[in-house]
Amino acid sequence: MSFAEMDVDTIWMDGEFVDWNDAQIHVLTHGLHYGSGVFEGIRCYDTENGPAIFRWDEHLDRLYASAKPYDLDIDYSRKELTTATTELIRRQGLESCYVRPIAFYGYDSLGVSPAGCPTQVAIACWPWGTYLGEEALEEGVDVMISSWRKHASSQIPTNAKTTGLYVNSMLAGEEARRNGYVEAIVLNKEGNVAEGPGENVFLVRDGEIYTPGLAESILDGITRQTVITLARERGYTVHHNAAISRGELYTADELFFTGSAAEVTPIRTVDDTQIGTGTRGPVTEDLQSAFFDLVERRVDDHDEWFHYVNE
Repeated sequence: MSFAEMDVDTIWMDGEFVDWNDAQIHVLTHGLHYGSGVFEGIRCYDTENGPAIFRWDEHLDRLYASAKPYDLDIDYSRKELTTATTELIRRQGLESCYVRPIAFYGYDSLGVSPAGCPTQVAIACWPWGTYLGEEALEEGVDVMISSWRKHASSQIPTNAKTTGLYVNSMLAGEEARRNGYVEAIVLNKEGNVAEGPGENVFLVRDGEIYTPGLAESILDGITRQTVITLARERGYTVHHNAAISRGELYTADELFFTGSAAEVTPIRTVDDTQIGTGTRGPVTEDLQSAFFDLVERRVDDHDEWFHYVNE
């Protein structure tokens, strides 16, 4: 669904609420030319206690941490960003939504150095359903190994959620879709599994769970952290610092993606090779159910992970 079809009308930008169509920047904005910005993608879920932002504090932690390597000073406090976000959700009457805070170098000069360019900050939120499709949650998705590799942390900080780095994700994802797949998996420079274009990857083998470690050039996803916690609470052995070869994907019992947008999505084929039985596996289903029971507040666990909009 395009933004034009959505019932949203307000964005918070540089300390003010502005009309959706008036949230504009100059064409010579530094961040537009050099990708010099950081952002977050966050889900707000509809619960019996009203809209609740999932793991808001952890997302804020990562937003400020992502800004550090770029000397990008976010002049707004955590409290100010929290107040702005909750008010933005209330103003638009959203019960569930996707929240996108972004900070970037603005307009002043256009050398590669951002010296003199102000930091601009904006927050938008809008309704966003299942990222890879409703049927994907049950049936799984078909993916391919991308010909594009994930950059190494010695080249660009992989632990920062940087706007410009997502050209790598765009190339991998569009390559997959051009070839008839739903999504891609990207390998790192060593040829091991890194992640999806916007997701972390989990592998299940003999009832144990494996996911690439931070040294494999991945972003430490908030949903990744959540699923690791939920899995261990359910008694699963989780290897969270795994190095996974390409070949191990084809012989896995189960594979699944995690992400704020993708949530928990099974993978049914890789390069046309069926994974397990070709359907959502029992471990994936168990963790997926645990995740949605949690975020939709059908269970009372981990209330500390929720920021209720109306409180």
